Amino acid sequence: MIKIDVWKNVLRILDSYLEVNNHRKTPERYTILKAIYNTEGHFTLEELGEKLIRDYNFPVSRATLYNTLNLFMQLRLVIRHRFQGSTVYEACYDNTSHCHQICTMCGKITEVKSPLISDAIESTHLKRFRKDGYTLYIYGICSICQARLTRIRNKGLKNRRKKIDKV
Repeated sequence: MIKIDVWKNVLRILDSYLEVNNHRKTPERYTILKAIYNTEGHFTLEELGEKLIRDYNFPVSRATLYNTLNLFMQLRLVIRHRFQGSTVYEACYDNTSHCHQICTMCGKITEVKSPLISDAIESTHLKRFRKDGYTLYIYGICSICQARLTRIRNKGLKNRRKKIDKV
């Protein structure tokens, strides 16, 4: 569910941009924006299209979704992430800066909030640059994949031992 104050600000940003730039206020733009801000976490272009059909009975073309997402990225209402061969988006107006843990084996993405990282970035002085936020990607292997690797490794060791014992 969208927070009312966030929704009002997001609508104000979109309305102002469309008015100043003489663009039409289309139902597609507003419905897509509403669907995005009613989505928890990351989503793909395909998932957004399915949500529009399922939850809003509002089918739109892939081109419309793509162009609208590009507009929303320009307005800093949506951010795009490219994770290991996939592109995902997320609403970012009210989204605090955060880290993403990305498993290089299964591709699982987990958001992590780290006060230590936030404090370090906040206290970092950058010349001639105003920080608005950050996104950090941490690549590694999740505990599930690590356990799977350990089982495979242990099974390989057992098989080698059996071969040695037979000799």
